[in-house]
Amino acid sequence: MARKAKKLALVRYSRDDIKTLKAHSKARTPLKNIAKEMKRTEGSLRQKAMNLGIGLGHQR
Repeated sequence: MARKAKKLALVRYSRDDIKTLKAHSKARTPLKNIAKEMKRTEGSLRQKAMNLGIGLGHQR
């Protein structure tokens, strides 16, 4: 029996989320820590950072 893929709910980034992401970028916080704090996947955070034109992670 085939398993059905679980649908994920789309959670939009609020202004506060973007401010937090920029602050972590400036502080060079490791991506793993940011993902835990914001309860988002690392891929999601990387995509948003790329769209905003900022770098993420401590090693960039």
